[in-house]
Amino acid sequence: MSKAIPFPKRYLSHALSVSLLSIAAPHVVFAQESVNLGAVGAQTGAGQIVEVTAKRDSVAAVAPTQANLTATQPQSVISRAYIEQSVAPTGNFNTIAGISPGASTQPSSNGPGAADTKTVLRGFQDSQYNVTWDGIPFGDTNDPTHHSTAYFPAAVIGGVVVERGPGNASYLGQATYGGSINLFSKTPAAKMGTEVYFSHGTWNTNLFGVAFESGKFGANDSTLQLNVQQIKSDGYLTYNTMDGTNFVAKYQQKLGSNTRLTVFATYNDIKTQLPDSASGATLAQAALFGKNYSLNNDPTSQGYYAYNTVHKTTDFEYLRLQTNWGDGFQTDNNLYTYFYDNKTISGFDATGYLGNGVIAAGAGTNGSSYAGAKVPTGGVLGYDKLNHYRVNGDIFKATKEFSAGLLRTGIWLEQSDTSRHQYGLDLTTMTLLDPTLAGKGTKFNQDSSWKQYQPFVEFEWVATENTTVTPGFKYTHFTRSVNAVKNQGSSVAANFSETFTASLPFLTVNHMLSKNDSLYAQYAKGMQVPILGTALQVASPTNTPDPQTTTNYQFGGVHKSDRFQIAGDIYYIDFNNQIGSSVVAGQTVFFNQGGTVYKGIEAEGTYLVDGGWAIYANYSLNSAKFKNGNTAGTGSIAKAPKSTAALGLLFNQGPWNASLIYKQVGDQYAVNNEPAAYKIDAYGNADLNVSYTFGDIGTMVKKLKLQVSAYNITNSQKVTSISTGATAALDQYQWQAPRSYMLSLKGYF
Repeated sequence: MSKAIPFPKRYLSHALSVSLLSIAAPHVVFAQESVNLGAVGAQTGAGQIVEVTAKRDSVAAVAPTQANLTATQPQSVISRAYIEQSVAPTGNFNTIAGISPGASTQPSSNGPGAADTKTVLRGFQDSQYNVTWDGIPFGDTNDPTHHSTAYFPAAVIGGVVVERGPGNASYLGQATYGGSINLFSKTPAAKMGTEVYFSHGTWNTNLFGVAFESGKFGANDSTLQLNVQQIKSDGYLTYNTMDGTNFVAKYQQKLGSNTRLTVFATYNDIKTQLPDSASGATLAQAALFGKNYSLNNDPTSQGYYAYNTVHKTTDFEYLRLQTNWGDGFQTDNNLYTYFYDNKTISGFDATGYLGNGVIAAGAGTNGSSYAGAKVPTGGVLGYDKLNHYRVNGDIFKATKEFSAGLLRTGIWLEQSDTSRHQYGLDLTTMTLLDPTLAGKGTKFNQDSSWKQYQPFVEFEWVATENTTVTPGFKYTHFTRSVNAVKNQGSSVAANFSETFTASLPFLTVNHMLSKNDSLYAQYAKGMQVPILGTALQVASPTNTPDPQTTTNYQFGGVHKSDRFQIAGDIYYIDFNNQIGSSVVAGQTVFFNQGGTVYKGIEAEGTYLVDGGWAIYANYSLNSAKFKNGNTAGTGSIAKAPKSTAALGLLFNQGPWNASLIYKQVGDQYAVNNEPAAYKIDAYGNADLNVSYTFGDIGTMVKKLKLQVSAYNITNSQKVTSISTGATAALDQYQWQAPRSYMLSLKGYF
């Protein structure tokens, strides 16, 4: 077994977490005795590139999620094998991460992969945890939220590590306190090959793609990976069509004997029709038109499908150099940039349409004006929305091995530039209500930016042969600036900035009880950088609230053997400085309203039965409640499921692969403090995937994989989301999409 770059074996605590991601899909290697786990670089290390193999018939090769014996906080490692066998080909990173304990991913109400989805971790909402790509944090620049269809489709994701905690000091991001969903690109293949794949499913959903692997070539062991795919779907929801194209390229080569260069680039273009001003159908609309009502074909309505379009283009690139300088010293430098452009046209209020010119009482259509400007007689009111940003950064990390342990240090530098606006629009003529872009008819016209740096240091001390103790420290310095012709929120011109800092200590311990068992404990501080709205979308930033912070206490254990593995943890998170808002003299004022306590237990396990069968299960019991003194109340926070559970039956023998997996999201409430009218009962999805791989087909086609999938096989259509409207009658609901099917073919050339 070869190693791309030498690495001391006793410091694999982070590298092995990532290596497990790259378990090759069993249908590709069913003639082999072992499964290659790949050669990948860890999120937190410097030059940590390790190549590992696992027994083909071991539980590690089939488990949907698993933790490592070297874990220092609760984690779920999800391999490429699970993605290929059990995730919809049209899926995205939230579709993948949702299987893990403590994670609840709202299923797309438009059908698998046919819309953006959100994941909640232990009650922490999107923007309260990080998402990373090959160790690079990314997200929106007004707040660190994420768009699951905007960058990386399931086909290009090599694996996912869901980290439920701040990690060590070397874990980077703007919202580390809620955890991280870490995405990794696919490991390069050793031999040349091409895959052509196609899927056709319910609601005229079609996916077509081509993936190319060069294998190793040239004197420098170079590799090139390419992937192009297109997805189109009419969607389950009325007139919610989707048309997306994605390109990915990844090149690697050795520079000398101890340096690896990686160049990565992706481009994504996606067009959808959806109502930006609504988050589902009202109960009245569902009663009239069905649970799948979203848009209509009435050109006099603000919900007319041609008036509600979203066009997103994105790119993401990095240049990475990993070097082993000898004498235990390694460096890892990752220079990156990413871009997001969202051009949206939307009806002003799509919630009130009841057909035949009837508008529900209280709907925004009755006002017929936008930011003080009225739409012309006979016009239809809407708006033009833009969110456009470029982020540039560099992550430098270095490690040095000493006799007592491993020192890690480095710094994260990042800068962003953003333009955002919302302009009132007459949708019938696509004419702006305010040509000046600054007066009545313009809600906001805003430029903003940030500059930040985060230096860190930690030392993985080998206290005994079986125990590592890792103290660490990270400093965050973050400056937000705004220069607005008309600022969002305050509706006045603005030109000012605010700086936020935090000192964050960390301490983790891992103890190996035996070669199959380990325990770990964690104490860590976390912080979320204040979002643009709470920091600078005010008339004056003099009363900016303090950043939200957490103190995390976690304890867990892992058992792993060839046939059985299980991991469990308990956690207690003290969340402080929660930010609330109120309106004073017509202006929105933000303030620190108090704290919340998050606590719970989580477990996941897989047992390998004879004959290729395996059983998988996970469970979490989660609580997220306001602390005494919090002005928001004393009950549970909104959108925080009280439990999650999964049960799966897996089969993997010869050319056959199959999985039947059920994931349940427990009871939750759509708003704070558990009002009965906004309770969302537990719901679950059961998905079935069965595939057969034909081998030795001919001289050109090496293998052909046929897969049949059924999603939500119980045809459950429970409520998954409630969004409050201007009145209770205008509250919007989302339901599970009904049972759907997909047929997939993949040819290996």
